[in-house]
Amino acid sequence: MSQFADTIITNARVFTSVETNPYAEAVAIKGNRIVFVGSSEDVLSWKDSATRLIGGNNKTLMPGFIDSHFHLLSGCETLGDAQLQDVKNKDELRNILQSHAQTNKTAAWISGIGIKYKIVSNRQELDEIISDRPIYIEAYDGHTGWANSKALEMAGILYHGKTTGPNGMIVKDDLGTATGELREPDAINPVLKLVPQPDSARKRELLKLGIRQINAAGVTSIHNMNGDMEDLITYAALEDSGEMSLRVYVPYSIRPHTTDDMLAEAAAMQEIQGEYVRGGAVKFFMDGVWESYTALNLEPYADNFDAKPAGIYSAEHFTRMATACDKLGLQIFVHCCGDGAVRRTLDGYASLQKTNGRRDSRHRVEHIEVIHPADLPRFRELGVIASMQPLHAPLSTNEDDVWLARTGSQRWERSFAWRDIKNAGARLALGSDWTVASFKPMLGIHAALNRQKWQPSDPDQRLTLEEILVGYTRDAAYAEFQENQKGQLKEGFLADMVLLSADLFETPAEDIGMVKPLLTMVNGKIVYEEKIGLEN
Repeated sequence: MSQFADTIITNARVFTSVETNPYAEAVAIKGNRIVFVGSSEDVLSWKDSATRLIGGNNKTLMPGFIDSHFHLLSGCETLGDAQLQDVKNKDELRNILQSHAQTNKTAAWISGIGIKYKIVSNRQELDEIISDRPIYIEAYDGHTGWANSKALEMAGILYHGKTTGPNGMIVKDDLGTATGELREPDAINPVLKLVPQPDSARKRELLKLGIRQINAAGVTSIHNMNGDMEDLITYAALEDSGEMSLRVYVPYSIRPHTTDDMLAEAAAMQEIQGEYVRGGAVKFFMDGVWESYTALNLEPYADNFDAKPAGIYSAEHFTRMATACDKLGLQIFVHCCGDGAVRRTLDGYASLQKTNGRRDSRHRVEHIEVIHPADLPRFRELGVIASMQPLHAPLSTNEDDVWLARTGSQRWERSFAWRDIKNAGARLALGSDWTVASFKPMLGIHAALNRQKWQPSDPDQRLTLEEILVGYTRDAAYAEFQENQKGQLKEGFLADMVLLSADLFETPAEDIGMVKPLLTMVNGKIVYEEKIGLEN
């Protein structure tokens, strides 16, 4: 076998994410592995006439971003919907929905994704935009939707209502008529199940489109947060055809109706361990979100004392199901926005350790938007990973964000407590929660560096740049049991990396969100490259 490299990237500001040796100048790649990390002078011993030599031009080269909280397939399926993330008012909403309707004249439904709270509040506002075709639009967090009268009527819930399950609510007016606001899946699903879904060919097309965009953002791996065997097979089919360029860790979604017998599917998914696609985890939702009054809290909502969500699982139900999952050797992810949800989940983890015995389980709590100080040390004590998303936190109180009002200033000091959690000894994995927030990691880095205190007495929860990068690389790899394979630029590790357009450590914090990838490599293959002449 030739001793020469296929690709060399030299004269870069290499951030290796290796704890004992975090910086270098050059990297050499052969096949799908890194074969050299060191100086620009020494790397040339790996070069021959067939080696591609890429100049780093003193820009940051780092491990590919590992997004620790993602919704890949469901997110890609929405790429054909009206994109409402930037809508600021009803006029902009009208223009986008009417334009989308005009472009998609044959579509039975008008669907939109990503709208912020307070833009629309009832079905009449949507009726004024389009009344003769059903409309369903969803909030950026996926926990609230709004439908026009046509859609509610077709779903049979305009006048007759429906009994909803845990945390669900069909909001009604004083006469008992649905207003159009639907909170949580049990309320949303009667409408959503009528919205036509893409067929298998279209689904595959949208998935490939989404993966190309994700690679272009420098993301090389994701931890998915919903799934089943069918989803895993969909991803694996792309790998089998040589079209997959993103590593995907796929969980089995646990629902309140899931039985012990149904966990056999999760165990079967655990046996699938491809180069790109693998199973081995389960995902629970302990609560909803603050914005829709469905987060499970230790104290009442600041702006609505009557909102008292009970959580999706009782303590007994969660502990019983989590113990069964842990006994199968599965890793557990749990969505927790409220401090009550965080505590109930940690209590469950403590209980299952007593029942099953302690092992290297690396169970996780996702989001942790608010935490009680007494629960901070429990992450380290129980070996639980904190998985958090910087873009979820409002940068300042100048943002018109209902989250701040729902929680109230009395909770702000323990909200999105990245620094407190890190200082308590927890391992912190970072991600986006796409489609809830942008999958572009540079925007997440910007948020984690630039978040302001919401009141002078609040602790500074910002992280250092190096801590953030580790959260997107080395610790994210640890959070999926892959710390000996990826997340670091290290000899023998997988050649997953990204070359950025600037030296991050020389870029002012306020400008870091404008940095972009120039090249993304996955498994030794360049999957995105900006055509600006990178040859050395």
